[in-house]
Amino acid sequence: MDKFAGGTVVARNRGVFAISVAAQMASMEIQNLRVYERRGLLDPDRTPGGTRLYSEADVARLIRIGELLAEGLNLAGIARVIELETQVARLRADNIRLRAERAG
Repeated sequence: MDKFAGGTVVARNRGVFAISVAAQMASMEIQNLRVYERRGLLDPDRTPGGTRLYSEADVARLIRIGELLAEGLNLAGIARVIELETQVARLRADNIRLRAERAG
């Protein structure tokens, strides 16, 4: 979903935060973000020079990773949970779309 930020529409999935800002927003250490990226748990945008840029969606995922870690899951378990949550969200969106098509 998009929102206005200083009069400009900013996409939720567009990388705008430096790694230090994203880490602070998610209450994590910078090196953890790098580990999660290496493990495939998130894929931040990069500038042409290779600097990571994190989106609001990335920060939300980092917060979710923190919640799952606090519940005792390891990174492999977290990857599976996130995969399943993504599938459920996709199926819900498909279901809403199909209902709208049938109604209209």
